[in-house]
Amino acid sequence: MPLSSYRQFDAALSFAAESVERTMDRLMPLDQGGDPTGEARVVEAMRYSSLGGGKRLRAFFVLASSTLFKVGKLPALRTASAIEFLHAYSLIHDDLPAMDDDDLRRGKPTCHKQFDEATAILAGDALQALAFEVLAHEDTHGDPAVRVALVTELARASGAHGMVGGQMLDLLAEQRAKEGGEPLSIGSITRLQRLKTGALISFSCAAGAILGKASDHLRAALSAYAHDLGLAFQIVDDLLDVEGDAAEVGKATGKDAAAGKATFVSILGVERARAQAGLLARQAAAHLEPFGGSADLLKQAANFVVARRT
Repeated sequence: MPLSSYRQFDAALSFAAESVERTMDRLMPLDQGGDPTGEARVVEAMRYSSLGGGKRLRAFFVLASSTLFKVGKLPALRTASAIEFLHAYSLIHDDLPAMDDDDLRRGKPTCHKQFDEATAILAGDALQALAFEVLAHEDTHGDPAVRVALVTELARASGAHGMVGGQMLDLLAEQRAKEGGEPLSIGSITRLQRLKTGALISFSCAAGAILGKASDHLRAALSAYAHDLGLAFQIVDDLLDVEGDAAEVGKATGKDAAAGKATFVSILGVERARAQAGLLARQAAAHLEPFGGSADLLKQAANFVVARRT
């Protein structure tokens, strides 16, 4: 049953997560035939951190955007798996003591706690490499130009002018707060989160258009949707850090306030932040009008982002 046959978002999200999980499992077999203390240990850590957890929301965006352009099942699933591999790498490194120093992720010990710091770093490195290996393979798309476009766009989204750059800004902001400096303005926070969180969401939403060789007009509509959705997503993350229950969220809460970090919530307050997230979600859905009813699941996803509790 294709994703497009689903009408309710929750069922579609579960279907997408299960489908992508199976594909990721096949792309990352445990038995590598190598030294059990070497390659096998890295693969075990990779699988521990990337399989068996998470909403797979980024993967859902890839699959849902792919349905808009009649993209085949295998190209969509491989591309969705690649973004999940890269996202898992980012979480492993984000949890390290040198970064956010978290002990819990998705309700279980973080990779460096389950294994060790060196193994966690290498597992993250290997997951990042695997993401690009998957995208570059001919099974992902028969047209080499499309594969190059996927690799290029994911590299931009995850590099110094995307996710990594956003993480650096976040670390610098936290250091400045510890030293008693001026907190970030709302504009600076918006830019930080557009890079750190929004860039990968934007790639996920645009991936279907790249695979389907869509027109610039339709790619622009998806990019606008992703921009507003990414900001709404981060505002809700900030709200969950203040209001969420650690057992439900699956990671420690209250860390932003403890670190003195400026967030959307610390600047806007809880109620204004929640209202802003709702406004952004409605704006995101409005950008999908060129697609008509075929984008209904993506519209529902915008509502899910602001209502989620994890």
